[in-house]
Amino acid sequence: MRAVVLLLEVTLACAGTHSLKYFFTAVSGDIDFPEFTIVGLVDEEQFIYFDSNMKKVVKMIFFFEQTSPLSKLFSLAGSHVVTQPDMKKKSDCMNCFFFHTIYIHCLCSSGVHTFQLTYGCEWDNQTGATDGFRQEGYDGEDFMSLDLKEMRWISPVQQGFSTQNKWNNNRAYLEGRKHYFSTECIEWLQKYVEYRKSSLEKTVSPQVSLLQKSSSSSVSCHATGFYPSGVTVTWMRNGQEHHTDVDLSETLPNEDRTFQKTSTIRVTPDELKKNQYSCVVKHQGKTIRKILTEKEIRTNRGDSVLSGIIVFAVVLLVVIGVAGYIVYQKKRGEDGQL
Repeated sequence: MRAVVLLLEVTLACAGTHSLKYFFTAVSGDIDFPEFTIVGLVDEEQFIYFDSNMKKVVKMIFFFEQTSPLSKLFSLAGSHVVTQPDMKKKSDCMNCFFFHTIYIHCLCSSGVHTFQLTYGCEWDNQTGATDGFRQEGYDGEDFMSLDLKEMRWISPVQQGFSTQNKWNNNRAYLEGRKHYFSTECIEWLQKYVEYRKSSLEKTVSPQVSLLQKSSSSSVSCHATGFYPSGVTVTWMRNGQEHHTDVDLSETLPNEDRTFQKTSTIRVTPDELKKNQYSCVVKHQGKTIRKILTEKEIRTNRGDSVLSGIIVFAVVLLVVIGVAGYIVYQKKRGEDGQL
């Protein structure tokens, strides 16, 4: 199956420059992933996600507030996805992808195809300079772009000439795009930058646990619930850094917008008795140290023992109950004979 490549032709935010960007992707054909997705970034960090399977917005950063223009944006996206099958029936083409109410693009060929739209704005908080962009692509190639300086649409391919001319002749639509990129988009970017700034000032320390399935298995040092994401997890052996038989995982996000990271060490029970091993987690200037001891390590062994005790107790009670019932019935029979 053909790979789907997003057109992420963007400029990295440098010092003093902030950016707000959205990426739309629509896919046709026999696919095993959503037909329609939207991703939003603030300063290159993902903060929202939407797809046609979930039909709901997932907020990726907890500083994001409810009040925003995104409710309208995703409402439009949802309606597009819902009405897309009707558009296919009415069209002579195989597939129709459309964004907003002004643009309908039909693909008259079978197979897997992609249509991508990326747009956004940038703002320099030192100079006050602003800029915006909008680009569209089909099957990984440029299809249409907006030149804000010249205020005109440009298509590098013949298939886009008719749409290019139509949009360039629509002065009201051009003025609307100019207003959005120079005013509305910048205003929301500035708000999001303040939200992000306040979140970056927050620090949540990690919770660190030592985990082991059995006495012969490896030991995992699991740090979770921390924010921001920068953290180091290392191992010490008798006070010295230890890197042998150590596996370090990637930093992963939690559902509550915090992060988690795990490092695993393979060490035998005999080595644990002869040496002192410890896991060291450093986050935002704070150091947490966990020494590998039987008391500190959480394992399934304790649960197994407890389960065994509970099962034994239940069996014992059943045996006692049955024995008591037999004695009672026997005694009752003897009383009846008397």
